[in-house]
Amino acid sequence: MFAMILAAGRGERMRPLTDKLPKPLLAVNNKPLIEYHLDKLKHTSINEVVINHAWLGHLIPHALGNGERWQLDITYSDEGDNALETAGGIKKVLAMMDDEYITVINGDIWTEFDFSLLPKSLPDGVLAHLILVNNPKQHPDGDFALGNLRLQNDGAEKFTFSGIAVYHRRFFENITTKVSALGPVIRDHITKGQVTGELYQGQWFDIGTPQRLEALNKTLSS
Repeated sequence: MFAMILAAGRGERMRPLTDKLPKPLLAVNNKPLIEYHLDKLKHTSINEVVINHAWLGHLIPHALGNGERWQLDITYSDEGDNALETAGGIKKVLAMMDDEYITVINGDIWTEFDFSLLPKSLPDGVLAHLILVNNPKQHPDGDFALGNLRLQNDGAEKFTFSGIAVYHRRFFENITTKVSALGPVIRDHITKGQVTGELYQGQWFDIGTPQRLEALNKTLSS
């Protein structure tokens, strides 16, 4: 099993910080954001990590190298000047891998979630397992409801998708375009009853704006 860290986003809302650095390399408490993920993956059974990149992407391999610092084997998926969006980027990486499952982590989040707790496989008929969190201030309506461990597109109480998930490769088999968003694919599989989830209530931050980055730095420094 291997992991993929999503790092190809342009980070428009983070400008001007992302005019010179891709968002996953922005410093959190004097350490690049993406390195927190690698530190956690080091302590799991995962030893192969693929990182996709686009905007200023050449800076990511330059900063992280081949993963030797974390006892990980890091490879890179270069999407060039036109990012493939999330589902398209994952589909491209799966074409290079033989593994049945893939752990996917957004490169622009910070969390204390223990990646070693993610499932190594999924029950029959289940093609994805998503980690949900309580809704942050900037996303009060949430994304999905949760009932009996199954995700629902609608419900009385909805939670926010954390950007951490495990997928079976068949989850992406019907994607036919290179550029493809993840949200509609998730909702389609939820309708078919093929997505499970769990609620994580620990520390989690979506680093979407300079203000949120500053708030996280203050939290960690205190």
